[in-house]
Amino acid sequence: FNNILALTGDYPVTGYGGLARPVFDLDSVSLIAMLKAMNDGLEVQRPNGKMERLPKTDFYIGAAVSPFKRYERELMPQYFKLARKIHCGAQWVIPQLGYDMRKFYEIKLFLQWAQLPANLPVIGNVYLLNKTVAGLFNKNKIPGCVVSDALYALCEKYAAGPDKGKAFFVELAAKQLAVFKGLGFAAGYLGGIHKADGFFQVIEKAESFGANDWKEFAKEIQFPKPGEFYLFEADPATGLGDITRLNPEYKAALQKAPSVGYRLTRKVHEVAFTPGQGMFPTLQKVYEKLEQKGDNLALKALYAIERVSKEMAFGCKDCGDCSLPETAYLCPRKACSKTGRNGPCGGSADGRCELQDKDCLWARAYDRLKYYGEAEHMLDGPAVFYNASLEGTSSWANLFRGRDHHAKKEK
Repeated sequence: FNNILALTGDYPVTGYGGLARPVFDLDSVSLIAMLKAMNDGLEVQRPNGKMERLPKTDFYIGAAVSPFKRYERELMPQYFKLARKIHCGAQWVIPQLGYDMRKFYEIKLFLQWAQLPANLPVIGNVYLLNKTVAGLFNKNKIPGCVVSDALYALCEKYAAGPDKGKAFFVELAAKQLAVFKGLGFAAGYLGGIHKADGFFQVIEKAESFGANDWKEFAKEIQFPKPGEFYLFEADPATGLGDITRLNPEYKAALQKAPSVGYRLTRKVHEVAFTPGQGMFPTLQKVYEKLEQKGDNLALKALYAIERVSKEMAFGCKDCGDCSLPETAYLCPRKACSKTGRNGPCGGSADGRCELQDKDCLWARAYDRLKYYGEAEHMLDGPAVFYNASLEGTSSWANLFRGRDHHAKKEK
């Protein structure tokens, strides 16, 4: 089983004996980075303390992306996270489910625009709908799977017929396959089919189309939500995105300034917590001397100040391995249901978390960073691995003493 699709996974909604505790110690990005390290020959520490390089694995690492997002603040972090996955080792891409060929094609355009490998295989995702499943997708009951109101109305219309819409649904899936083939996708993945007969019906229908029919199908199968954001303007001739015409909304500066608290936090970080700058070298020496002297009273006092100030400012959960600078100073343990540190999952809808209890952390971070012209770089850099052994310890001490993930990233 060399083919691996690395996913973060959905938030648990039920469990035996009650709700299971959600655990996302490895998300999709860090999992991809780990698999890449295994392919290169992972170095591990043996019980005697010596390092050993394990035999190389041969995983063919895949990544998912969800382009079917309504707002810019929700879509662009998805694309930036895709780029991060590729930089970390992803070798092929499959989108989550939606029914908008313009958005599917925009993934290929983004890869080209972001100067990512042009030959990276992108697999089209096709799900054979029925009325029941379309309703679940429409109501956001399956995170990351999108059926707009316009498409659902068609599903209801055809499902009222004698065949319960079967011919319509088979033709829709077949047309999607034809478009993917015409646009040069590496393959089409067929889901929602439970019998061999259903599979062959879709394939036979797809093969019955003319060589250029897909061009009309690409214009026909576009079911976005009202006001949906696209990175590229549409080409009137094809109905698909035009890589030479970037959406002017994306290029425009964000007019609304972030809160005073966020601006102050940026300044404090610049002065005190940026390695090699401002007070950072001095604070490094302070923590080094306190630890060397074993001055636990002073260390506990500093830790108390840290906990109180960060709890008040960020709702800090005392993880000991702080990612605030990487999340635009939104604590991932408080602001993200999956505690994501490497970018958004695919489950949000209309900018809201898949649990529908808050705005997506990464959409909020995008707004903050776009104001400063930093959004395009919000997910640059290697994967973040949270070190759970630091739980309940001082993140300031761990930063200044080089124990947290920031020190590992610098290496």
